[in-house]
Amino acid sequence: MTKYFFLFAALSGFCSVACGAFGAHALEGVLEPRMLAAFKTGTQYQMSHTLVLLLALLFREVWRDNRQLLLACYSFAGGIILFSGSLYLITLTGISWFGPITPIGGLLLLSGWLFLAVGTWRNANV
Repeated sequence: MTKYFFLFAALSGFCSVACGAFGAHALEGVLEPRMLAAFKTGTQYQMSHTLVLLLALLFREVWRDNRQLLLACYSFAGGIILFSGSLYLITLTGISWFGPITPIGGLLLLSGWLFLAVGTWRNANV
């Protein structure tokens, strides 16, 4: 399973950079400022949570039987897809139906942080 999360993180990082470049070069002046800001928020959250997913994966490699870290990985991956993905879809298609998906992704990202906190607290020798 860890191998697939690493693959997901690598592809997510790639997509985040590609979307950031697309937003900066192709969407500037095309989208209204509010929509462009939403797109940029999607890329920023995708990249930052991709990096945190990698951190959680590294901790998971050290503390193999840590269920909270596994749940953190699932939460971060799902949150990236739902939060950033819905922002991309809203801005590129104009379909507001995707709007209610964004907070669900945000809740997954928040839960990932809590799982990461609990998982590291239980195993850290600090």
